[in-house]
Amino acid sequence: MRHNPASGAIVIMLRSLKMHGMAQAVGELTEQGSPAFEAAIPILSQLLKAETAEREVRSTAYQL
Repeated sequence: MRHNPASGAIVIMLRSLKMHGMAQAVGELTEQGSPAFEAAIPILSQLLKAETAEREVRSTAYQL
């Protein structure tokens, strides 16, 4: 079992976005040490940052 700090951060972001099923899947892929998943971590991180930013924009717009 390998633990990558980046995958841990992805799990935290997924949980904060209430994507619990995806967070569980990421945890399982991390435990498996999948090379394809390791290569996808930077892309997933960027996508989650974009989703977080989009949700913040929508929340701000809703408050106005």
